[in-house]
Amino acid sequence: MSRPSKKETPFFSGHIRTLDRELEITLTSVGVDIGSSTSHLVFSEIVMERRDNVYVVVARRVLRESEILLTPYTDAMSIDADALGQFIEAQYKQADLSPEQIDTGALILTGVAVRRSNARAIGELFADQAGKFVSVSAGDSLETTLVAYGSGAVALSGREKLTVMNVDVGGGTTKIAICSNGDIVDRTVIDVGARVICFDDDGRVSRIEEAGQRFAVEAGVDLNVGEILSEDAIARIVECMADRLYQAMGTAPMDADTPSYLRMNPLLDHTKPELLTFSGGVSEYFYGRESKAYGDLGPMLAVAARKRAEEWECTIREPVEGIRATVVGASQYTIQLSGNTIYVDPQDTLPLRNIPVISPGFVLDTDDLSTSEIEGAIGSALARLDLQDGSQPVAICYRWTGSATFQRLRTFCTSVLQGMDTVLSKGHPLVLVTDSDVGGLVGLHCHEECGLRSPLVSIDGISLKEFEFIDIGEFLESSGAVPVVIKSLVFPETAAVGEKVS
Repeated sequence: MSRPSKKETPFFSGHIRTLDRELEITLTSVGVDIGSSTSHLVFSEIVMERRDNVYVVVARRVLRESEILLTPYTDAMSIDADALGQFIEAQYKQADLSPEQIDTGALILTGVAVRRSNARAIGELFADQAGKFVSVSAGDSLETTLVAYGSGAVALSGREKLTVMNVDVGGGTTKIAICSNGDIVDRTVIDVGARVICFDDDGRVSRIEEAGQRFAVEAGVDLNVGEILSEDAIARIVECMADRLYQAMGTAPMDADTPSYLRMNPLLDHTKPELLTFSGGVSEYFYGRESKAYGDLGPMLAVAARKRAEEWECTIREPVEGIRATVVGASQYTIQLSGNTIYVDPQDTLPLRNIPVISPGFVLDTDDLSTSEIEGAIGSALARLDLQDGSQPVAICYRWTGSATFQRLRTFCTSVLQGMDTVLSKGHPLVLVTDSDVGGLVGLHCHEECGLRSPLVSIDGISLKEFEFIDIGEFLESSGAVPVVIKSLVFPETAAVGEKVS
């Protein structure tokens, strides 16, 4: 078991601010959303108050919402990082802020922005602030989760005890999430979006996505770049898109071809939701907040979607956020101190920064633990947050229940190693976090009995939730514990304590 080497004071953001001296902290944050179709920023002020040695958000005030930029490209799949950088720099100036004044934030990449070359170029724009930012590369599942929380649909379902379907119609895809009792219970994504076909200032077709071509064929429209489509041809294409979308939402049985448009499994339950909310760029037209056209199908798609929603006779509610639903106001920080029965090997594995947390929901209250259930729970949790490719380290949070017998430890540790094999095979450490007093035992068992050769951090005394990110600091000499900074994405009306301040 590794031993502490030197004393570390847990610092918060800058070297002049320490957690153990301030009862209230005000942070300046920025949320950056860069997607296939649009990019924008939100600057916020977060007020945090210390309660029982934990900092919680008590107020959030939006300082400035940036302009909406149509994401610039150098070619069909490569984002123009120079143009994007100029836009971001201009937004900082308009907010009267410099990068040095930003305490924390979140950089969310979705769609084409997630591609390796794009993500690298975009990351370089924020290289000097990398330590401050939670960076999230969101695939279909995670993006659906982000917009369901960001629109306020998840909070709404918990607050009013209703089933809420949030439909986020963006430029390339539509994300559908079923929310109940403050949680997402089902989700899917379909290739329906406003910018699957784009037009130049003269009304000529300037860009065609694969899905746009498919819808054109389905509508009997000959679609080619450089041509001008009649209003009737565009209307037929939009009607086909709206039909597929509402079949995916469960308003009618799916045609044979509809599943081929889905990017995830279809929804399991087609029961009509009690509330229907729309977010994403098209929602601005859906709720009448925008009338200007931007050379795409957005206005007509909104009309078709609204008509079908009314025919479905489902109660429609306006969400807290529409086009900005993916943008995160900031990262909420809390600090916890681990127990001292922990296991870290090798010791220079620490510190770790910005590690995403999964909560597989293990059932550990039986004497005979199930290897298949533990592995399956890990696989499902990784898939929920689009982490199944093993490209980054992941922290597993779990609650140990029952006795720590050799056999139970053996089954648990073996199952965890198998479930995390893809992550470990990429050279990442195994990071285990529990609120129970077994961190040292579990870590020791993984190395000594299961033969784990990967770096290992197993700590206890820490409470985490899925969808959080953690920093784990170096050992504190006085206690043998480690400081753990927990970063939670702050969505509208979902601060741990307090309120959104406009």
